[in-house]
Amino acid sequence: MQNTKLLLTSLTLVGLFALAGCSFPGVYKIDIQQGNVVTQDMIDQLRPGMTRRQVRFIMGNPLISDTFHADRWDYLYSIQPGGTQRLQERVSIVFDSNDQLVGLAGDFMPGVSRDEAILGQDGSSPAVATPKPSEQPKAEEPPKPGSLLEKIQHEVDNVETVPVPTPTPLETSPQ
Repeated sequence: MQNTKLLLTSLTLVGLFALAGCSFPGVYKIDIQQGNVVTQDMIDQLRPGMTRRQVRFIMGNPLISDTFHADRWDYLYSIQPGGTQRLQERVSIVFDSNDQLVGLAGDFMPGVSRDEAILGQDGSSPAVATPKPSEQPKAEEPPKPGSLLEKIQHEVDNVETVPVPTPTPLETSPQ
């Protein structure tokens, strides 16, 4: 009798511990984020020829700065929303020997928003969303007369430069 009670109690306790590890429906699970948050706006600000310092200002510190690949910075971001499948994004930025940006690779492409990449340019298929290197950006049109942009441009063009005075060196007398 005593052994049966002890066995029943220990099985109940083991069962409760086993159930504590299970997930119950309706239980809130937190979103787990790790790494560097990289947005399309950040990628769109990058230009070839930027220095490491300028890239760090836009993108933040790289998650991985490899000793064996000193000319490459890696930015990784992963999120696991509410216990579902983990999503991961990666961007690698490559510099040349003069510490200037020469390229990037990964899940983001310059000038292509995530919506366009998923839906396609005309909404027909995702394969259409690849950027065409032959497309040239449009030349800027001059501002319309009387517009605020035209007034600002006029003020910038008519700014008078003022020379910066150079201080005279202090004379020191020998002691």
